[in-house]
Amino acid sequence: MPSTDSGDGAANPAPPPAADPVDDLVTTSHSLTVRRRKLNYTATTGRVVLRREVVTDGKVEGHLPKAEVFLTAYTLDGADPGQRPVTFAFNGGPGAASVWLHLGVLGPRRVVSGDAGALARPPYQLVDNPDTLLAHSDLVFIDPVGTGMSRPAKGEKSGEFSGFQPDLESVAEVIRLWTTRRGRWLSPKFLAGESYGTTRAAGLAEHLQRRHGMYLNGVMLISAVLDFGTIRFTAGNDKPYPLFLPTYAAIAHHHGLHGDRDLADVLAEAEDFAARDYPWALARGSRLTPAERAATVTKLAALTGLSEDYVDRVDLRVEHIRFFTELLRHRKLTVGRLDGRFTGWESDYAREHLGTDPAMAAITGPYTAAINHYLRAELAYPSDLPYEVLSSAVFREWSYKEFENSHVTVADKLATAMRTNPALKVHVASGYHDGATPYFATEETLARLAIPAELRDNIEVKYYAAGHMMYVHDESRSQQAKDLAEFVQRSSNR
Repeated sequence: MPSTDSGDGAANPAPPPAADPVDDLVTTSHSLTVRRRKLNYTATTGRVVLRREVVTDGKVEGHLPKAEVFLTAYTLDGADPGQRPVTFAFNGGPGAASVWLHLGVLGPRRVVSGDAGALARPPYQLVDNPDTLLAHSDLVFIDPVGTGMSRPAKGEKSGEFSGFQPDLESVAEVIRLWTTRRGRWLSPKFLAGESYGTTRAAGLAEHLQRRHGMYLNGVMLISAVLDFGTIRFTAGNDKPYPLFLPTYAAIAHHHGLHGDRDLADVLAEAEDFAARDYPWALARGSRLTPAERAATVTKLAALTGLSEDYVDRVDLRVEHIRFFTELLRHRKLTVGRLDGRFTGWESDYAREHLGTDPAMAAITGPYTAAINHYLRAELAYPSDLPYEVLSSAVFREWSYKEFENSHVTVADKLATAMRTNPALKVHVASGYHDGATPYFATEETLARLAIPAELRDNIEVKYYAAGHMMYVHDESRSQQAKDLAEFVQRSSNR
């Protein structure tokens, strides 16, 4: 038998080889009253092991662990699994855990984070969520590898999961395993993604069909980005400037820079200019006459709340981070990227780019505290692993190599999924004050989807007077919960 020397001359047996990881799921029982209806439900939380088939010279040598993926699932007690819908939910980043949708709007418990101008103070509070989608669908919240408590298996490289295609494959495998082990292949099935999670969801809709033959009932895209060419301010790409303009106008309106005008009136003017005259002016370049350029400067300044001098100096092209820094510079404030209703302070008001997103800073504390308490104290999952709410390591490692020499887009994949499965319904939720995934850019992408006219009615779009996480705004959260519930109910009908 192999042995090791302890240092005093005595031989000790070598340690046994490490055992393969196994699923470590914990199950707890709960109840919740929703509009005088008592919901008894089971929560299952923990890590599921994903495995890789090892083949050498055509021979299968085994199935080695490749990752341990953390999830939290809620199932309604006593429900018929053949009739009961199930929704698989995740956030974006890349590098974000599912905590935001989980404790923000969909789950049976939610964190009280406060809102712009009225933030909650630590320590924070968890409360029952009577608007939870659990009243209408079972829920499975998935943390992609590197986020939450999901990690690569021992010996695996983290970068192998941090990319567009490997991410699709690993999340799809979690969905396939859960569906198979729970006997839910005949259940109505939905995906709900936020931000990059909408990119993932659109890709998954096509991947699940093609790879596993799993056809979905619906996809919920919250703060959507399906075509990165509409939001990336890269050299030579003028497309984002008009598509961000209505969002700039909405944010300026919120901060009182449009007087007493109605938001709808401001947005209508901004959308009209962004759809026609503004792209034309950018395309004309030096061919604009002095009068045409002056008129464009005046119009842009009025809509954005910026000075004419600033608009002229940036050559009619207001980049979004610069906008968030410039808009309220005269008040020594910056505005949020994720939600332009939030404001923050900087140490230097001469800089061009904000150092911290005030919206992200405002909600990180409540959500992080809430998920760390909730998983351990209420769902009884014992782990010392840090819960990675937003992993900068995953973001840094992320690869889009599948889109080399092109911009990232999954609009084609969503269109393929819809053409292949004409029953697939799509719900899109957009916040007017979202400076990360602007609603007008989403509209442009949806309008260009390569689907026949007969499938256009399969898409519904809802708007909210808030930002990227529109559910931090109580009125928007209540309406969004209602909209999502109606979508799932309607799309589940056989």
